[in-house]
Amino acid sequence: MENTSKLLKKNQNNSGFTLLEVLLSVAIIALITGIGIPIYQSFQTRNDLDIAANTIAQSLRRAQSLSQASDSDISWGLRVQNGSIVLFQGSSYGTRDTTFDEIFDLPQSITPSGVSEIVYSKFFGEPQAIGTITLISDTNETRTITINAKGTITY
Repeated sequence: MENTSKLLKKNQNNSGFTLLEVLLSVAIIALITGIGIPIYQSFQTRNDLDIAANTIAQSLRRAQSLSQASDSDISWGLRVQNGSIVLFQGSSYGTRDTTFDEIFDLPQSITPSGVSEIVYSKFFGEPQAIGTITLISDTNETRTITINAKGTITY
């Protein structure tokens, strides 16, 4: 009986975690989190840039094909500005028919520069402006979309 009570007391004294073990666990979790958050933010920024570049390229192709199809017998174009990408029907963004606008969000962390408006001619689908659209993130990563005289898009 005495041996049994000694064993119980011995087992009770050794159960649980020490303060050192808990502090080490918290420190390891904090270290992993500290390393992981910047990596996640960098991944998110690159992902936002890639999605924005793909959206612009696909919208340019859509504007070109709508112009070639002479949908409503008018030109189509694309305007890239801070916060949004607008696919529009009309000979310019200022004179467009707003009922046909297709608006896509552009993350606030991305700043576009370069050509901001591209309108395609009816039937032939050639752009009235050529050049590049550059997307710059808050972390200075960039994606460049180039439109040539025939309307070919590279990015």
